[in-house]
Amino acid sequence: MSDTPPLVMRLLRALIATAVEAALLAWGLGGFDALARSPRALALLLVWFTTGAVLTVTRPVRGQEVARAEKDATVMLVLALVPLAIPGLAAWGGRRAWWPLPFAETIGWVGVALSALGLALRVAAMRQLGARFSPLVALQRDHTLETTGWYARVRHPGYTGALLASLGAAVTFGSALALPLVAIMLLAQSARIRREEALLAERFGDTWRAYAARTGALWPRLGGAPRP
Repeated sequence: MSDTPPLVMRLLRALIATAVEAALLAWGLGGFDALARSPRALALLLVWFTTGAVLTVTRPVRGQEVARAEKDATVMLVLALVPLAIPGLAAWGGRRAWWPLPFAETIGWVGVALSALGLALRVAAMRQLGARFSPLVALQRDHTLETTGWYARVRHPGYTGALLASLGAAVTFGSALALPLVAIMLLAQSARIRREEALLAERFGDTWRAYAARTGALWPRLGGAPRP
């Protein structure tokens, strides 16, 4: 008998996660009434729920057999909590008119679009890696090096997506108050990338070094080209 939760239970988890995010946004905006009156906040919530629902339904990270893993508890905590804190702080900054951005309405909707684009990229990267995607710094048994698709020009498109999503959320409400948290997130990602790449270099040797030489960590390398 399968112990896999039914689809409705998995969707409920996505709904609960969205409810937590909605509560944080409501705090920043000044209450649930303010949340209900904010089209950009509602658009963000729709993006977040859709992303969570896609992940819970498709479940791209399954069947993992970890061969080697390293703990990085501090970095994992930062990468988990900072993106959660950014939207609420951004909303609070917008309500208080602290560090206002120019053309706040336009930039705010650009932020929503950027957040949607970033989360779509992160989900696509997770689906491409499948069981090789892990919240830990880890190698799976029979781990292969992914160098195609999203990974042909960027070594960590999932991190790129998460960063874009957080940057978008940080500017959605017309305040720059949450932008320092995006910088902290980038520093944590950089530390995580260094550890991951050291592990990959040890595992794949010259193949990894050749791949790293023609790609960027988070952004495409200027003049680089994917392998034929």
